[in-house]
Amino acid sequence: MSPHKRKKLSKIRSELDKLDNTLIKVIKKRTLLVNKVLALKDKKNQIVDQRRINLILKNIKKKSIQNKIDPKITNRIWKNMIWSYIDYEKRNFKKK
Repeated sequence: MSPHKRKKLSKIRSELDKLDNTLIKVIKKRTLLVNKVLALKDKKNQIVDQRRINLILKNIKKKSIQNKIDPKITNRIWKNMIWSYIDYEKRNFKKK
């Protein structure tokens, strides 16, 4: 790789790092909202809402296409995020 390309690569990676820092802040906000949702659930079986999951994924696909983003990428990201938060809710569910 030429020095010029290395410099460009370094700059792009720096931008990616800044974006990752922004994503961490968004994930923190999402976690705080998930905690509020979890506090409202009375039973552990209320954690997984398949209809809501399907609706979210449908909307993400639509928005991805509108924004010219490969919907396979966003589908995978959102599925992983949803199931990660489901796991988080199950681990943090306190009620019986």
